Amino acid sequence: MPNPKITFIGAGSTVFMKNIVGDVLQRPALADARIALMDINPQRLEESAVIAGKLVQTLGTKATIETFADQRRALEGADFVVVCFQIGGYDPCTITDFEVPKRFGLRQTIADTLGIGGIMRGIRTVPHLWSICEDMLAVCPEAIMLQYVNPMAINTWAIAAKYPTIRQVGLCHSVQGTAYELARDLEIDPATLRYRAAGINHMAFYLNFEQRLPDGTYRNLYPDLVAAYRSGKAPKPSHWNSRQNNTVRYEMLTRLGYFVTESSEHFAEYVPWFIKEGREDLIEKFSIPLDEYPKRCIEQIARWKEEAERYKTANTVEIRESHEYASEIMNSRWTGQPSVIYGNVRNDGLITSLPDGCAVEVPCLVDHNGIQPTYVGALPPQLTALIRTNINVQELTVQALLTENREHIYHAAMMDPHTGAELDLDQIWALVDDLLAVHDEWLPAWARVGTKIAAE
Repeated sequence: MPNPKITFIGAGSTVFMKNIVGDVLQRPALADARIALMDINPQRLEESAVIAGKLVQTLGTKATIETFADQRRALEGADFVVVCFQIGGYDPCTITDFEVPKRFGLRQTIADTLGIGGIMRGIRTVPHLWSICEDMLAVCPEAIMLQYVNPMAINTWAIAAKYPTIRQVGLCHSVQGTAYELARDLEIDPATLRYRAAGINHMAFYLNFEQRLPDGTYRNLYPDLVAAYRSGKAPKPSHWNSRQNNTVRYEMLTRLGYFVTESSEHFAEYVPWFIKEGREDLIEKFSIPLDEYPKRCIEQIARWKEEAERYKTANTVEIRESHEYASEIMNSRWTGQPSVIYGNVRNDGLITSLPDGCAVEVPCLVDHNGIQPTYVGALPPQLTALIRTNINVQELTVQALLTENREHIYHAAMMDPHTGAELDLDQIWALVDDLLAVHDEWLPAWARVGTKIAAE
């Protein structure tokens, strides 16, 4: 059997690439993989190639590393396509997504999934994902796309709607990462957990959350989580970022009866209740980190500059197992050894209380046959109702992209829970006008302000 070919589109995301390649090369069936790195930034691509080469050297495998500036050439004959780019980067696009809304009094935390920031990122990102799909159909139609780009749900939905034959899954570490955090809050071994989660990306919920006891039985951990929160013993600082804690999510647990799988800083901007003009008491009470994503970007850029210099002279690199699903999926597809992951896929009757065709996050079986999503059924009605408020925004953004109708960008912003709670209609329209004008060069032609709006 030939060695698998793994192509990275956006390989200049060097830290992410390092984590995935490190995971891959530690699996015997994948250790001698052919790895193709593609990025539009020559410097970052060269840095990534150096790191990947030192991973191979450290682990002593026979993997090969090639770099490409041309996307289609990088994709030729690929078995797996890992997508991890950000259109427009931190500067200028992320800065714009935060600073322009602030002029209208609209504050955000992460702005990459929903809200006005998520909408604009989706409009910038999906056309480039579609271009990858076009190239995959031409040169590697059987490959599996492992899609790590935000806004995850919008991207997954848009790919499935326009390129239904592309084998794709949207991947996030929130389900497994949050389970680890909750085990730490309760001071129990994460290996004893059993859980099942479902919903949409960044708004999935643990439908059950249990601990295996020594006698082989399981007990429900939800009462323990509620008790820990009410006693002040939880939440502890986030596993992912010591500046944050999970106060918002624990509060939602007491209101909904279920724990959401993405962080408090994300969730706070998906709903209308936590970030409100003139309510600094809420910001303080729930420890909401405003402007968190730009802070992380600045820190990551500075940290990477230091690491890149160190890696240039190092003979080997440190390798730690990541929490990402990518290598597990590749290994199961390549060897047939089954595994279970949480993936974002098209809702073909998987969650019956959510619209068919939208992107849902559900448990998936992976083996020689690829990624096989599992049936969930109906979610509890309060979860369904909350998730639908986010799906409305996703659907309108996807419709804007599919129909090339700029008016639907405004409609999506109007329906966004946080935006609608803070701004009136004239403000929303003016905000979208300003964002489209500033983002102009990063947008598809139909979305630019100077382009006539298409009639329905």
